[in-house]
Amino acid sequence: MASTSRTGGKGKGRGRGSGSSSLPPPPSTLPLIIEEFFIVVYEDPLVKKELPKKFADYLDGKEPAKVYLRAADCGPRLWTVEVLFDGQGRMYLDKGWEKFAIAHGVDFGWFVHFKYEGDDVLTVKVFDGTMCRRYYYSDDEDTDESDDDVKPCIHPL
Repeated sequence: MASTSRTGGKGKGRGRGSGSSSLPPPPSTLPLIIEEFFIVVYEDPLVKKELPKKFADYLDGKEPAKVYLRAADCGPRLWTVEVLFDGQGRMYLDKGWEKFAIAHGVDFGWFVHFKYEGDDVLTVKVFDGTMCRRYYYSDDEDTDESDDDVKPCIHPL
């Protein structure tokens, strides 16, 4: 005959403990945190790029006028990129994106991964058409950005 006592019963799992569950809350009750996302370059790599709607929604109420892109392996340089919001919840990387894309050789069919670091900074990783990540390094320590000068990051072969 099986024991029916609470402390001496058979088995483990449900029904034991103080009534508090160690399971996480259901996804619908968790706060929305968007830290990482990517875009696929389907059209001209040098024109403005739309970011995912969920990321734009995440920034609702604190829409920045500009963001700062930092290539993951290309030194401390921050690329200033203006941001456009179209009034329908869409967010775009605009003026400044072209210089970043040229310096990093972004092309058709490439994936660009973004990680939101807070304070309007996005760390960027670029994946080429072979789906392999491109690693960059900077050959100078100059972090000043000049409108007349695009100093490319260098991709080692």
